Amino acid sequence: DIDDLKWRLEHTRPLQPPLEGIAQEYGMNTNLLKKVIEFWKTEYNWKERETFLNKYPQYKTKIQGLDIHYIHVKPENPGNKKVLPLLIIHGWPGSVREFYDVIPIFTTAKDDRDFVFEVIAPSIPGYGFSQAASKPGLSAAHVAIIMNNLMKRLGFASFYCQGGDFGAIILQNLCVLHPECILGYHTNMAYVSTPLSYIKYVVCTLWPELIVRAEHKDRVYPLLEKIEHRIRETGYLHLQATKPDSLGVGMTDSPAGLAAYILEKFTTGTDRSWQQRPDGGLLEKFTYTDLLDNIMIYWWSGTATSSFR
Repeated sequence: DIDDLKWRLEHTRPLQPPLEGIAQEYGMNTNLLKKVIEFWKTEYNWKERETFLNKYPQYKTKIQGLDIHYIHVKPENPGNKKVLPLLIIHGWPGSVREFYDVIPIFTTAKDDRDFVFEVIAPSIPGYGFSQAASKPGLSAAHVAIIMNNLMKRLGFASFYCQGGDFGAIILQNLCVLHPECILGYHTNMAYVSTPLSYIKYVVCTLWPELIVRAEHKDRVYPLLEKIEHRIRETGYLHLQATKPDSLGVGMTDSPAGLAAYILEKFTTGTDRSWQQRPDGGLLEKFTYTDLLDNIMIYWWSGTATSSFR
């Protein structure tokens, strides 16, 4: 409960000072973390945020043995506009909270378009308030089927979809497994992982323009630089994929640890250059309140471990 959280924040053990000249390169700078913890203790108003997080209609339904939580927002005054179903799926370390600001944009009728969206935003199994699997083996393909069945249960034989991060992986599987259901797919994490694609990447190191336009080649090449960055920044991915339960103990028991682990991704994942900033650039695109809303969903639901799995 809230008293337990406050106690844990108040009794956070002294944090190890960062090394001189190190901003966020070793993970979240503990000087920055202290500011976040202080804000959490003194300025973050859970009662107000609880009301905010409950602003959209939310439901649970059992799909293939799991209770799936989802937000479902219909346009209030569509008029003669065509209403299009839109499935949007978050990733890690996100939650449905990341859609709160864009839902009104999708569901509000505009004069310059003849359609409006009806938004369905589920929590991935094991995230937030969706039940986690009790047996190993729940893959992105399985989750894709769950999401498709959710849409069928809501009466949508076909729909549009959008996803990023793990949501993109889920929806990519859905597009392959059930293309007849997909009216359109948008992603902010497009990728191809085939033997031919890797061969092209290597061969085109000599002639980048064969694979990408000249103005975009710095996003792919020099290839060694991109590989080095991938190795530096994906250690967490390997740890979560191999030892999620060990990692999850600390994240479930310590709110400070959970905040450090998640917020470091919002720094590095939003803008690489922010890794060199002592403030992590967090307030460039977010507020501490926004970020803590997301962390609170992980904390209250106790889903750090299951989200890693």
